[in-house]
Amino acid sequence: MGTTTPGLVCAHHHLYSTLARGMPAPPRQPTAFGQILEQVWWRLDAALDLDMIRASALLGATEALMAGTTAIVDHHESPNAIEGSLDVIADACAEVGVRVVCAYGVTDRHGPDGARRGLEENERFLRAGGRGLVGVHAAFTCSDATLEAAASLAAELGVGVHIHVAEGPEDHSAGERLEALAADDWLLVHCVSLDRDLPGTIAHNPRSNMNNAVGYAAPARRPNPIVLGTDGIGADMLEEFRLAYVAHRADDLGASPVTAWGWLEGGYALVPEARADTVTWSYDHADSPWHVAFTPGMRAIRVVSGDGVVLLDDGLPTRVDVAEVRAHAAEQAARLHALL
Repeated sequence: MGTTTPGLVCAHHHLYSTLARGMPAPPRQPTAFGQILEQVWWRLDAALDLDMIRASALLGATEALMAGTTAIVDHHESPNAIEGSLDVIADACAEVGVRVVCAYGVTDRHGPDGARRGLEENERFLRAGGRGLVGVHAAFTCSDATLEAAASLAAELGVGVHIHVAEGPEDHSAGERLEALAADDWLLVHCVSLDRDLPGTIAHNPRSNMNNAVGYAAPARRPNPIVLGTDGIGADMLEEFRLAYVAHRADDLGASPVTAWGWLEGGYALVPEARADTVTWSYDHADSPWHVAFTPGMRAIRVVSGDGVVLLDDGLPTRVDVAEVRAHAAEQAARLHALL
């Protein structure tokens, strides 16, 4: 009973956001995307320390595995806990058994020193053998010099840049500013209001885009390879696939779930090993986009990694105690929320 498929890939995540659930309301009700960043996410990331980051990554990776997601492409920011943060995330994911591609989101929001430290964290992690990309928050929070430094570092290290692009109106000039820098190995996140084609893979995040009311990205109209991410709202990729299909269908009545399924499978280009992972599902047609699109509630019941290690058995992770992970995350979340 059930179907076995490859592991799933979350092609854009913010594991640090796992502890955001239940956080206090912002001081003022945001009425625009920029205010959501300023009053919610930039306050939260500035309050993070390494213990919170570890707890958040551990819970996020555990829940990803329970949803059949065996690989995560993560984008991290913690301006007051930069040094060593990527190691903390990588180690937490390894403890669970989830593959991760790390990046620190460089920004000038905290001055030139903050940008320098962010670049150094990317470089330190990658030169030490960590698997990752060079992270950039978004063009509108970076000087041209910082964007050029990040692109240069990525080229020197032979990796791409992982960057939010034209997510909202605040970043309207991203296309113009990145046109001379972007390359085929870049991961361009959102691209909702991108005014031109740029080289690279586009990470589509339909739930996040709806939640932030930034509009529909219309990825099917782009010539780029498309992958699916969650932008930090969990890592249930079959659920994200369903939403990607429905959003596409709302934009185009002729849309088929096969297109969004192709975006889901596009993640294997970023983490090829995930295709060799195996997930057994509690449903006989988990490999059919037409079935999955209209069958919510499917669950992963057994995950076997490419080296034959059972990571999930009867719906529960084998390497960590999920109750302990959640309890510790709740403690760290309470610490975090008290600072907001």
